[in-house]
Amino acid sequence: MPVQWTTFPMEFKGGLISNLTPLQQGTNAIGSATILQNFESDREGGYSKLKGYSKFSNTAVPGTGEILAMKVVSSGRAVVARKVDAAAIAAYGTLASGDLNKTAYYHGTGTTWAHIGTSSSTNTLKARFADFNFTQEDKTIFVDSKSFPVIYNASGNGFTALTSSNSSDVQGAENVVVFKNHAFYSKGSKIFFTAPNTVDDFATGNGAGTINVGHDVTGMIGFREQLIIFTTDTIKKLVGNTSSDFRLEPITDRIGCINPDSIQEFGGDIAYLSPDGIRLLSATDRIGDLALDIASDPIYKDANDFIAQTDTFCSVLVRGKSQYRLFAYIPSVQAASAAGLIATKFIAQGGTGIAWSTTKGLKVNVADSTYSGATETIMFANDDGFCYRMDSGNSFDGSAIEAVYESPFMPITDPQIRKTLYKLSLYAQPTGTMLLDVNFKIDFDTKNDPGVVQPDLIQIGASGGGVSLYGASTSVYGGTGVTFGGNLDQVYFENLVGSFKTIAMRITDNSINPTFTLDTAVLEYRQHDRQ
Repeated sequence: MPVQWTTFPMEFKGGLISNLTPLQQGTNAIGSATILQNFESDREGGYSKLKGYSKFSNTAVPGTGEILAMKVVSSGRAVVARKVDAAAIAAYGTLASGDLNKTAYYHGTGTTWAHIGTSSSTNTLKARFADFNFTQEDKTIFVDSKSFPVIYNASGNGFTALTSSNSSDVQGAENVVVFKNHAFYSKGSKIFFTAPNTVDDFATGNGAGTINVGHDVTGMIGFREQLIIFTTDTIKKLVGNTSSDFRLEPITDRIGCINPDSIQEFGGDIAYLSPDGIRLLSATDRIGDLALDIASDPIYKDANDFIAQTDTFCSVLVRGKSQYRLFAYIPSVQAASAAGLIATKFIAQGGTGIAWSTTKGLKVNVADSTYSGATETIMFANDDGFCYRMDSGNSFDGSAIEAVYESPFMPITDPQIRKTLYKLSLYAQPTGTMLLDVNFKIDFDTKNDPGVVQPDLIQIGASGGGVSLYGASTSVYGGTGVTFGGNLDQVYFENLVGSFKTIAMRITDNSINPTFTLDTAVLEYRQHDRQ
């Protein structure tokens, strides 16, 4: 009796995993990835190639070094900051020789940059900000670890700076947040908060005050009627409404946050970078209780390697995709080699519903995102002087996007029984031209067994095998024009050759072609008798 072919479907889901052995992952997490570079887990299913980035303005921000601040005001407006050099002074009459090496703030709408203000100190660090609206005007406070805080008013692009007449305590503030209509500024282990409905009144008689948390503050964020305060070694929460009833309560004394620019409210949790990975601070069913999950456990190896690269990071939310993106910033690394992580949430809270992937080619020092109407705008910048729109276009500012998916080695059935591979059906959803390099690695990609021959690479897409396109004006199956009805989908068929016990699939796209989504791969094979 002839042995029949058997089908083996691989749904592309689960994201990047690196905390399992190869055979465990290939057995228990079919469709997951050992490499998932410049792909993102799509909330509608599958893995989608990242969109690119493009310049917000073809004019570089004046100055030298990294762009030190970025605030996206709307889809067409941004405020940025950069260290002043002689060329900037020569170009802007509002800058004087005494401003050399200070930080200048600029407003832009996608053309040239307008100077709106300058820091009070030289050689400032990366600026962090908090938004507020106490008087029907959208305003933003910036702190840069050396100067007095500055306030930007989106109405008319106004710019004012606090001075010693407000309080000398907040000169050099490192973090800022607005909570319960107070502004909280941290410097070292102390937090200075203002009187209600102000950001510049530090009179204790008006309701301002000071809190010493005992360790250097590494970040603050408001979360469910409490102010979460991260330090190097602890996490605390401030509860209450005014100086008369504010009180500090511990969350944990065992582990803190190592980078303030990693802190984001992400899908009902607080994401932050700790010494042992990316953690989530989550509310529990118990009133006032909080849980601490290590969300990056599934990518344990990748996360450890990522954290070890540098102590400078940047994070941004992509709310429309339920994503948290974290980037490692290393000035000496070229943009093409810069690394990042993407976390996509599939459930409301906790770390178990997160799918991970990596980025390569996004060099990010500062970033911000906002909604303007129904449009989400994400921008970032590094040290080349330009501001970029993230998730824009099909290239990395003209360079190809190298997207790589590689599956674990899958036994399919018994890892000791040999199988013969015959056919691949790849279900994908392209948005334009798509040409993929696909190859299979067999028996753990062994190189020292002369009996194992690795299959040749094949191309799938415009010049690949037959195509079946449903719901489009023209459809092709094996090169013949046939029209079908139904949902838009493409199925690519390829005949395969290979004998294997375990097999892995690798798909690569290194091009400026539009994004596409990998849905499912179906392998057809024959299993032999046990020898």
